[in-house]
Amino acid sequence: MAPQGKKPRVSRNPDLIRGVGKCSRSKMYHKRGLWAIKAKNGGVFPRHDSLPATPKPDEKPPKFYPADDVKKPLVNKRKPKPTKLRASITPGTVLIILAGRFKGKRVVFLKQLSSGLLFVTGPFKINGVPLRRVNQSYVIATSTKVDISGVNLDKFDDKYFAKEAAKKKKKGEGEFFEAEKEEKNALPQEKKDDQKAVDATLIKSIEGVPDLKTYLAARFSLRSGMKPHELVF
Repeated sequence: MAPQGKKPRVSRNPDLIRGVGKCSRSKMYHKRGLWAIKAKNGGVFPRHDSLPATPKPDEKPPKFYPADDVKKPLVNKRKPKPTKLRASITPGTVLIILAGRFKGKRVVFLKQLSSGLLFVTGPFKINGVPLRRVNQSYVIATSTKVDISGVNLDKFDDKYFAKEAAKKKKKGEGEFFEAEKEEKNALPQEKKDDQKAVDATLIKSIEGVPDLKTYLAARFSLRSGMKPHELVF
């Protein structure tokens, strides 16, 4: 069946019976106008130059496809752009965390890392929030600020938070669960010292401002009748 919108192809030499055309070969020669084409080109049919042959590759293609799918790495052509920091977030700004383990806690913003994440701390001694990274999409910036000019932040980057690969050893069932608990709870002494060093400088600045320590220790929450879009932070 011919597709809609197109006329079916009709032969110039319809068959009388199968394999026998209505017009002879000489009649079709005149009917198709081949004599005019031949006369126009000096009694010879025009010939087109053949296309140059493409060189064949040395390696022959395989006769069969592989049984398993061969994975090819995707090429990422996009150039990474640095994450733009919100104008309301500046070093020393007090932020309210909106999601995660420390939801509702107030933290002090220290600096933005190369990955675009925010480097913040509670400090840990005041509200239990350690040195950690937070996405700026999940924080509210307040108008309160803390002086962090005395804090040394040179050693803190994204590699600082990278997890070390755990070494696999064959253990019994009881030893396995005990070791797993130890690995979760264990924190390197170096990171504990870094937390104390950062907190010591921050707490001095916080204690110099009245009620700021109590403000950071309090958890933010909404009560009945409070409208978030009308609050001023």
